[in-house]
Amino acid sequence: MSIKIAIVEDQHDMRQSLVEWLSHSAGLRCVGAHASAEEALQHIPGENPDVVLMDINLNGMSGIECVARLKQKLPKVQVLMLTTYEDGDTIFDSLRAGANGYLLKNMPQAELVQAVEQVHSGGAPMSLQIARKVINHFHRDTRPASELETLTTRELEILRLLAKGYMYKEIADQLSISMSTVRTHVSAIYEKLHVQSRTAAAMKLVGREE
Repeated sequence: MSIKIAIVEDQHDMRQSLVEWLSHSAGLRCVGAHASAEEALQHIPGENPDVVLMDINLNGMSGIECVARLKQKLPKVQVLMLTTYEDGDTIFDSLRAGANGYLLKNMPQAELVQAVEQVHSGGAPMSLQIARKVINHFHRDTRPASELETLTTRELEILRLLAKGYMYKEIADQLSISMSTVRTHVSAIYEKLHVQSRTAAAMKLVGREE
């Protein structure tokens, strides 16, 4: 059976090119081509495609929001983002919305067809440039967090006051909390920063917020 594909692309020439590419590829069948997210949400559920090619930068509702809403209607549909954007936030926003792959529009026709086949088979195709950004993102995320990053917002607030020389009572008055609460927070700060004194704790802050 042919893989049924729907296209969401607001640029007429690009949309027509995609239709032609897919229509002339063995094993693929284009069941719909839509110029907006709103149009896609209205028609795609009835077309029941296996794979959707989704542009991100659509007029009106964005492709990312369209993916999220489409997944609610058709949870099993596979969505490939097809875009010119390589921005990291855009990539991860798309994947969080439910996209199954992320491709750049300048990829060769043969690679696009292969990506459609891969995602239909359970893969998660990405352009090489996109895959590199994803890998770099996870490399950054797996680095140990600094000791300061383990502090809560309140603990960091108290540490800043300690570093300025405030006494416990002054901190309590400044933050409208009790002195016992201040002591509890300071104890937690010392433990997390692996220090035993106000000066040592303050030194951890030096250079990080200059």
